[in-house]
Amino acid sequence: MSLSPALQDKIDAAVAVLRAIAAEQAPSTFANSFGAEDMVLTDLICQHAPAIEIFTLDTGRLPAETYDLMQAAMVRYGKRFTPYFPKHEVVEQYIAAHGPNAFYESVELRKSCCHMRKVEPLQRALHGKKSWITGLRREQAPTRTDLGVSEWDAGNGLQKFNPLIDWTNKDVWDYIRHFNVPYNALHDRHYPSIGCAPCTRAIAVGEDIRAGRWWWENPESKECGLHNKKTA
Repeated sequence: MSLSPALQDKIDAAVAVLRAIAAEQAPSTFANSFGAEDMVLTDLICQHAPAIEIFTLDTGRLPAETYDLMQAAMVRYGKRFTPYFPKHEVVEQYIAAHGPNAFYESVELRKSCCHMRKVEPLQRALHGKKSWITGLRREQAPTRTDLGVSEWDAGNGLQKFNPLIDWTNKDVWDYIRHFNVPYNALHDRHYPSIGCAPCTRAIAVGEDIRAGRWWWENPESKECGLHNKKTA
């Protein structure tokens, strides 16, 4: 399969953004959740901007398939992915007070779980960095339609880059298949978006690609807090 000229243009644009980040926004780091978009960025960074660091948030509740992909990616690219874990004492307190699956009970408890497992570790991962990179795309969710390639992240106090913001789901998978990029086995089981195991499910044909994330909530609340914009 050959790449379309339109996708090649998007690849070239993403590479240009990544090279500029490495040259002008260092130290920079990439938040890799090992989703399909993030594997595209992993491939691009390792080839074209290897000075950019890569980290991952290990929430302690990831699917086994995600760990399999982490291992495969480390072998494929020979690059270290720095893990950040939640603070064990905070997790212990939450579970003692609310139970291990309390996030199903309310949006507040779900966001509290996301905060301790993702947001606080992210803050540690970004400490001392000038910029960070994500695999966000506008097409993914109603909460992401107004995002740009580059924006000031007021909540974390640094520049944030989304090099794949204009990519479609087809673009992502055309890239993965063309370059034989490793990906999460759950994608082949109708999991287009993968997070923590208890908060992710397969979707039906025709459902929105984010329908399997926090499926018991309204679409407008379906963010974990990593990408919320700070408002005055």
